[in-house]
Amino acid sequence: MKKEERITTEQEQLQKFRAVEDDVENTAAEMENVHPADGADQLESLSLTEQVQVVTSLEKEDAAEFIAEMERHDRARLMRDLPPEFAADLLEEMSPDDAADVLDDLDDAHQQSLLKRVEDEEALEIETLLTFDSNTAGGVMNTEVTVIDRNMTADQAIQRIRSAAEETEIPYYAYIVDEMDHLVGVLSLRDLMLSPPGQQLREVLGKQHLVYTYFDEDKEDVARKLTHYNFLAVPVVDREMRLLGVVTHDDVIDIIHEEASEDMLGMVGAGQDETTDTPWVQSVRMRLPWLVVNVANSAISAWVVHLFEGTIGEMAILAALMPIVANQAGNSGQQSLAVIIRQLAMESFDRKRAWSAVAREARIGVLNGIIVGLLVMLGVFLLTHNIQLACVMSFALGLDMCIGNVAGASIPVILQELGRDPAQASSIFLTTLTDSAGFFTFLGLATIFLL
Repeated sequence: MKKEERITTEQEQLQKFRAVEDDVENTAAEMENVHPADGADQLESLSLTEQVQVVTSLEKEDAAEFIAEMERHDRARLMRDLPPEFAADLLEEMSPDDAADVLDDLDDAHQQSLLKRVEDEEALEIETLLTFDSNTAGGVMNTEVTVIDRNMTADQAIQRIRSAAEETEIPYYAYIVDEMDHLVGVLSLRDLMLSPPGQQLREVLGKQHLVYTYFDEDKEDVARKLTHYNFLAVPVVDREMRLLGVVTHDDVIDIIHEEASEDMLGMVGAGQDETTDTPWVQSVRMRLPWLVVNVANSAISAWVVHLFEGTIGEMAILAALMPIVANQAGNSGQQSLAVIIRQLAMESFDRKRAWSAVAREARIGVLNGIIVGLLVMLGVFLLTHNIQLACVMSFALGLDMCIGNVAGASIPVILQELGRDPAQASSIFLTTLTDSAGFFTFLGLATIFLL
């Protein structure tokens, strides 16, 4: 390469580098005063290399807030690519529960590598949170709470809250403990402001109905409890009533969103934590088993149709009408399935109430089946002028719709009884039942009454 050409190439590379550097600086400047959620969105729109460059050029406090709001797969990839010392500094800037969530997405070796670089006191707090099951109250709680001794007066408590406000994520409640750190009450700022300055907190509490959750309670139950009482936070205690932390309303919003997404994905056999950013090989591993199950289930439906091959051969119009029976029953079943899964997600499982809901869906299926069956009977008769075929079609359709409703309501309840996720691949099992039952009923009746 000639000297002039080499100089030109080096100048072009330098210009490109400076352009990238300018872009990073501009992006970082734009993100200085944005909301953490918006900052997270901006980071996710960048390539991994650009994310690292932007994050390392931001104030650490801002960078920590943005990363805490990112999607799990994105932030895990980013944290793995950041310099370890810098990543550890970001963890120190986060609240302990956010730091634990970020670390929970990393492998054990990377977790320990970063925790070794975090201040001992904060590292211990984060490690403690990581020991709790991520699906329980302990796994989603925040340990930054305002704890006040019950022997304090109201004005002392207010001063204590004021001095601790910067270190507390949600300073709307004061958690009152006794000498052994047992939770004895919760007071809102309004309660404290309206109390006489010299009045002791034990007198302000009176006979309070204390609402709390144990550390090992399922996070869905915690979300329901917080929603039921319309609290901004609920305290988390151990079995001896010692205060461990709180679950806040923003955590509950995340829980509800996460569970709704898991149910939606689980119903069709996709990975329950899968996103468009999930590595495609991992998505294949999560989806493939249920697709294989679906093939086996479809084979059952195909076998049922094969049993009546002679019937279809003699009366070809049956082949055209078969999908109507199966699709209508499947749709009815999906409606019941969605209602029951929502109910199971919204409240604690109650066996008697759950099976009463199944009976309710059966009644709905019967009535809908009669109405739709009569409409279809009229349509088939006008099309074929065959009253027997219309009656067979009507009866088979109504019966299969009833079966669809009962199956759609029963499958989640049965899965719940077995200790499984009621949404997991329930749509696949439902389709098998409605298709097989629909084809067998329709073709069986046609064989008996039409041939």
